[in-house]
Amino acid sequence: MRAGAGGRPGRPVVPLLRRLPRPRLTGLGGGLFACAAMVVVAGLDWLLFDGSMIAYGLLFVPVAAATALWVRPADLITAPIAVPIAFAAGVWPIAGGSGGLGGQLMGVVTALALHAGWLYAGTLLAALIAVVRKAVLIGRRRLPQRTR
Repeated sequence: MRAGAGGRPGRPVVPLLRRLPRPRLTGLGGGLFACAAMVVVAGLDWLLFDGSMIAYGLLFVPVAAATALWVRPADLITAPIAVPIAFAAGVWPIAGGSGGLGGQLMGVVTALALHAGWLYAGTLLAALIAVVRKAVLIGRRRLPQRTR
């Protein structure tokens, strides 16, 4: 490891994190991003994996995390609300319903019920990221007051 200032080992993760894109999406923009991303994921899943719900769920978790990371601080509450909607929007094409609107709707409800673990995991991850980001923002606001 490379030694940083003061002889301590440097943190290689911090420069990598600083190079990541830092878009600041509004609440609506975050929801639209998540929905669009999950529809694209569903399409790719349908083409590459024949509609595998495991692949869909595995790809949902990073989309949920990205949504929670990229939404602007004023709209943090929208991230855990938008990602389950995005999961449902994306699951529609790969749900496997048959025969008309009723059959498609039943396929979506069945897919949501059978794969709720992925839905909960992504939603909890988005909520955890939003809570941690909010706590950091509150801590930064209070820090200058303590030093006076």
